[in-house]
Amino acid sequence: MTAPRPIRPIATQPAGYIQLARYSSFSHLWRILAGAQQAGREVALVRGDHEETARRRIGGYTLPHAGLFIDTAPLLRELEDGFAVHPALVALLAGDPEPLRAELNTHYELKLDFTVALTAQRDFVCRPDFKFVPLAAGLSDLPPNLPLRSRRFGRDEVNMLLLRACGMA
Repeated sequence: MTAPRPIRPIATQPAGYIQLARYSSFSHLWRILAGAQQAGREVALVRGDHEETARRRIGGYTLPHAGLFIDTAPLLRELEDGFAVHPALVALLAGDPEPLRAELNTHYELKLDFTVALTAQRDFVCRPDFKFVPLAAGLSDLPPNLPLRSRRFGRDEVNMLLLRACGMA
């Protein structure tokens, strides 16, 4: 790693973070960060943190054909307030999510960003940030302001996705 290794744990588990491991170590955090860099991911310091703080943001991992993971509840609330005409959205309002999933599989990918940290209690924690992004601008005719969010992932799922992003699974 070009930057100094993080050696100062954060005080507590911040809101929005999930615990991936108890009684972890700095070497586990260092392996994750080194694996992410070797896999070509962007490893960056969290804004406002000192270089020695044991928290980093890992970005640049995407899952293609991830339409299955769409969370339709916020999308349905949005469509109730401001209806947008699109065949996949009309089908979703009628109770069929498959056309929307097919549209997402074709024109979108799921971008996975992780913020990982080690706490003073030696808990390895992570804040996942998953969102659908278009493969290329203008490919899809879905309205650009739709809340295309992924469903909530369990702790084991997030851990496996993090390990895959870092080339460790």
